[in-house]
Amino acid sequence: MGTLTTLTDEAKIALDTLADRTSGLISPSLRLGVTGLSRAGKTVFITALVHNLIHGGRLPLFEAQKSGRIARAYLEEQPDDAVPRFQYEDHLKALIDERVWPDSTRAISELRLTIEYESASMWNRMFSGGKLSVDIVDYPGEWLLDLPLLGKTYAEFSRDSFQLAELESHRDLAADWFKVSADAEADANADEMTAQRLAKSFTEYLKAGKADERALSTLPPGRFLMPGDLDGSPALTFAPLPNLDGGKPRPGSLAAMMERRYEAYKTHVVKPFFREHIARLDRQIVLVDAMQAMNAGPSAVADLERALTEILSCFRPGSTNFLTGLVQRRISRILVAATKADHLHHESHDRLQAIVRRLVDRAVSRADFSGASVDVLAMAAVRTTREATVTQGKETLPVIIGTPLKGETINGETFDGKTETAIFPGDLPAKPDSIFEHPERVSEDPAIRFVRFRPPRLEKSAEGLTLSLPHIRLDRALQFLIGDRLA
Repeated sequence: MGTLTTLTDEAKIALDTLADRTSGLISPSLRLGVTGLSRAGKTVFITALVHNLIHGGRLPLFEAQKSGRIARAYLEEQPDDAVPRFQYEDHLKALIDERVWPDSTRAISELRLTIEYESASMWNRMFSGGKLSVDIVDYPGEWLLDLPLLGKTYAEFSRDSFQLAELESHRDLAADWFKVSADAEADANADEMTAQRLAKSFTEYLKAGKADERALSTLPPGRFLMPGDLDGSPALTFAPLPNLDGGKPRPGSLAAMMERRYEAYKTHVVKPFFREHIARLDRQIVLVDAMQAMNAGPSAVADLERALTEILSCFRPGSTNFLTGLVQRRISRILVAATKADHLHHESHDRLQAIVRRLVDRAVSRADFSGASVDVLAMAAVRTTREATVTQGKETLPVIIGTPLKGETINGETFDGKTETAIFPGDLPAKPDSIFEHPERVSEDPAIRFVRFRPPRLEKSAEGLTLSLPHIRLDRALQFLIGDRLA
């Protein structure tokens, strides 16, 4: 990513880092980025993490909690006043009281969770009690896919966009956009109505790729899908044009207008996002809904692998020492987590984890991750099912029991969102490479079609207290991401 920033950008990043580090000398903090493509479970992950820490949930693999060294965890005012607050209380109410999934991440948000703890080191305990503020930064993974645009000209962006749209998995979705683009002349005089028509058809193609039945992942520019407060602005009213030669477009032409708006998008949207947020992260978790991609078929799996490669190449991984760390920030730990492990029996969790490790192998091999720890995990931030076995004849099958969302179907049966059901989810392939070498075996096998479940009804203790949100390996994720800072 260093090649995509100018010396001026790096100077601004260094000043921001110095300001953060100076305040951190008095009150230690860690910035944790949480991202993933839409419906991967970012909002649920943050809500469950905070709820389990504040309410002392069961986290046996989180060493500081297991050993009783955490005195308390609580929310504080976040340090960045210009960033919207993550609405933890609203999301928690949706999960626990209403048993519905909270609204997805549509823009960047932040939450500060402060943990007071006793150090495991006798030397540190002699001087002071430990205190760490974790600034959780929630942002859409789609926005990360914009960062590679910083290194592309408008002509290169146009060429790459058309090449991507020509792939078999994209071509039918892009048909209307192809028609509108064919009628546009790059050298014609700039016209606002033409620009809006092109941008609208291009955006509709991108949105169609995000539908459940397609589950495509590589669809930049990300703000076209999640515009936030930029909706309708000229910075989002552009589109690729076909057959550009890479030369300087004629002043006043449609191509010149599109190029100017593309450059404005990079300058006013993409660069500030990178400098103000991505370049300030210390740790990162990337959530992946691999099962939705497998549900959608081989093209979606290949597209997810391509998107992960793009996303992981955007980070600034590595380690720093005390002196370099004052002006240079690097992400020292990156966790790629396959979500919704509760949709499978635990016997398949290792297989899900192996599939995601195979997905990230290419990205890790392409990017320079020296000095950074990268791990892969199968987890469920909120566990929606429990496990059991059922006997069919002489065969005993492992099943999961939960309440499928209203409208979900299995073998022609449509669920009402109220009835608890036992489901045999099937088995993932023992060898993850088989999904990539013979993906049709997965997409055509109805025995491993996954459905979505409602949040669980929380149990109460003997004293009548509501227990914390159940999970699968949230504690292991916490240990990897922040456990060393609580040692």
